[in-house]
Amino acid sequence: MASLVEELVNVLETEQKIYETLIGYGEEKTDILIRGDVAALEKLTGLEQLAGDKLMAQSSQQVQLLKDIAGVLGKSGEKMTVTRLIELLGSQPQVQKQLATARDRVMEAANRMQRMNEQNAVLIRQAIELNEFDLTLFKSLRQAPETANYNRSAANTGSLLGGSGFDATS
Repeated sequence: MASLVEELVNVLETEQKIYETLIGYGEEKTDILIRGDVAALEKLTGLEQLAGDKLMAQSSQQVQLLKDIAGVLGKSGEKMTVTRLIELLGSQPQVQKQLATARDRVMEAANRMQRMNEQNAVLIRQAIELNEFDLTLFKSLRQAPETANYNRSAANTGSLLGGSGFDATS
């Protein structure tokens, strides 16, 4: 079982490194969003996807290791978690501490990544709102107000003032 726990610690450390990579990408994404560089954003999104795939593979490996450890401990009916395993390793304080440290580092990195993603989501929403404002402004510039011209029956003729930006009559 010691080798399984050691392997679990290695998986948690790898997950933490991947989260740190994703945090770096998140910081870079913030700068890209501020600059509005769509090409760089597309490239970075691809890198994030690759890191996310690696993270999913590590997560699957973690789940499998926890199932194996639960089987060794005779706890296969229960849902084993890293926190539960730490509690069960009370007789092995050194291993318990190593596992708790690895778990805490992963949790801290995941929380930092979540905050970074929330910040970038706000920036994306603001960029979308700004684009919608610009589109509305451009549409309104192309529409001229109606004149107050009436025909003989006192009905509004609905004539528009200067519908284009340049009129040339010759």
